[in-house]
Amino acid sequence: MTRAVSFIWALALAAADVAADEDNVSVEIVTDVGTIAVELVPSKAPETVRNFLERVDENFFDGLIFHRVVFTFVIQAGGYDVDMNYREAPETVVNESANGLSNTRGTIAMARTSDPDSAGAQFYINMKDNTSLDATPDRPGYTVFGRVTEGMEVAEQIELVDTGTVAGMADVPNEPIVIETIRRVEPED
Repeated sequence: MTRAVSFIWALALAAADVAADEDNVSVEIVTDVGTIAVELVPSKAPETVRNFLERVDENFFDGLIFHRVVFTFVIQAGGYDVDMNYREAPETVVNESANGLSNTRGTIAMARTSDPDSAGAQFYINMKDNTSLDATPDRPGYTVFGRVTEGMEVAEQIELVDTGTVAGMADVPNEPIVIETIRRVEPED
């Protein structure tokens, strides 16, 4: 019992260290249903955060939708516009899923294909603890690179929308949920 408590305490301290890192970067995902604030952790996923911020700075995400919404799983965006036209990311990044961050509720992670190094621009927010998406010693997982700090109620609102199949894709919201922009948030002094 003491060992388990010590382990939980160590995890809490590690999470506090990540949250307190002054090199973390904050962004706002501004959608037509509200704003989700996210803190990115470049110390744990440097290439993923670099790539994501490059897409933010070039307004890549503007006009894209949450195209995959699965209740009690994830809400995913970064690949399709309202007409389900695919927007291809200009580059992919190496998988950084063995970084010690877990796909727990409220974290943001990169979507990818079966190729572990195929993450480009599509991302998702975990709506529950999805530790099955984490790396294991025998397989890569999905790279967590930040966490929601405000606006989880907006993510929950998105999670609850009615979905259907559009252009052969399942779990697409019946009414598009559009990303107006994703922007950096300057730290407060």
